[in-house]
Amino acid sequence: MKILLKATVAAAGLLALAACGKNADDQAASNIEAMAENQADALENQADAAQAAGNDQLHDALEAEADNVEDRGEAMADKADDDDDARVEQQAKNTL
Repeated sequence: MKILLKATVAAAGLLALAACGKNADDQAASNIEAMAENQADALENQADAAQAAGNDQLHDALEAEADNVEDRGEAMADKADDDDDARVEQQAKNTL
């Protein structure tokens, strides 16, 4: 009887962890998208400042980089969600 009770408690604990894990990857995906969007917004602001200063070449380069950041962020968010892996968020922090 003791063994059955311990097994039941252990199974309940694993189910609780699994339920938490499902939400963690969704939160990580949201965080990754927000990080990418913030960085892209900062790059776009720099691009606007460059254009105002008359440097169209720098403006174009910064706009392209902002687009790349958004694309990488979206891809990493999809990876976190598709793989059910919240650890991708740390990878995104290191690469974005």
